[in-house]
Amino acid sequence: MRIAILGTGHLAEALGACWVRAGHQVTLAGRTPEKAAALARRLGGPTRSETAREAVRDANAVLLAVPWDAVGAVVEAAGGAGGSLAGIPIIDPTNPVGHGVGVVLNPPGLSNADRIAGAAPGGRVVKGFHLVPSTQWGSADAATTVLLCGDEPAALQVAETLVRDAGAVPVVVGTLARARQLEEAAGLFIALAFAGVDPRTVAPALPPVRP
Repeated sequence: MRIAILGTGHLAEALGACWVRAGHQVTLAGRTPEKAAALARRLGGPTRSETAREAVRDANAVLLAVPWDAVGAVVEAAGGAGGSLAGIPIIDPTNPVGHGVGVVLNPPGLSNADRIAGAAPGGRVVKGFHLVPSTQWGSADAATTVLLCGDEPAALQVAETLVRDAGAVPVVVGTLARARQLEEAAGLFIALAFAGVDPRTVAPALPPVRP
């Protein structure tokens, strides 16, 4: 699979490394071309760096590994307003929350996934990878579950494949209308972590309900 990763930070490197090991072709783009080129060299394999617009051309999937408030500028740099991302699964791992307090910063009812969908007409946005810290990738196992939501079944299938190839288990929880709820969950977990509470200790131990 040809994967464009827009961003050069910790998550870009962690997931990029997983996907290169799985045999995918990763193309990187960032605000600083030198950083993108350096990361491409670290990831090795067929990984290369290009501009954002070049990276998304012919991509089978795009990961927006950038701060939550940078998605508009990054999508614009990739030509999203002009349709360059139409038909492409766009994975949104951003958390639009206040650092340390976990308060969601977008207006009520609006998710960051919604903002991306509005900035990239025709793009198939999937929310996911936002609840797992970058440090966990590379050591993820069957106990790591990645929640996904999106409107396009084909895009969700692509995201599910990428979750498995990163060593985790995908679970689709609904349409993109659930994205705000997932972002609220991230805010709660972040607030708990900064309060010194392991979020896993507050989750109810409910047995799975099988249909």
